[in-house]
Amino acid sequence: MRRCPDCGYENPEDANFCAHCGASLAGAAAAPDSATTATYVIDADGELRPVDVDEVAAAGGALVIRSGGGRVGQSFPLSGDRLTIGRSPDAEVFLDDVTVSRNHAVLVHRHGGWFLDDSGSLNGTYVNRRRIDSHRLEDGDELQVGKYKLTYLAR
Repeated sequence: MRRCPDCGYENPEDANFCAHCGASLAGAAAAPDSATTATYVIDADGELRPVDVDEVAAAGGALVIRSGGGRVGQSFPLSGDRLTIGRSPDAEVFLDDVTVSRNHAVLVHRHGGWFLDDSGSLNGTYVNRRRIDSHRLEDGDELQVGKYKLTYLAR
């Protein structure tokens, strides 16, 4: 199987394009263990700091921006019990675009897992291309908030 470098979907070995998102598989690793994701966080000084995605996700999960807004690769470690997603500068996952509501969605840690709850957003919140009101996240889920696509990682 060949893991898509954009969305993580497992494709047949002879595939040239991802059956899930259409991304080119040229140069995609043949074995899932050899696939890597370059990611970064923005530190307290506003500087980009490269991080190992497995280390970030192992600490409680992470969201990684896969497309939208010119911030591909930015990761958001999940910690605490609640994180907000939105266009508001106060949101823990700040997505600056008019397609994102100020208070778009919230990530809530409950029943031993992370749940994504829509906050009454105008454009909706999607997981794996389906509109949701609330959804328990699983490793590899693709979230869409406005024009942003993010992947939930749990290790």
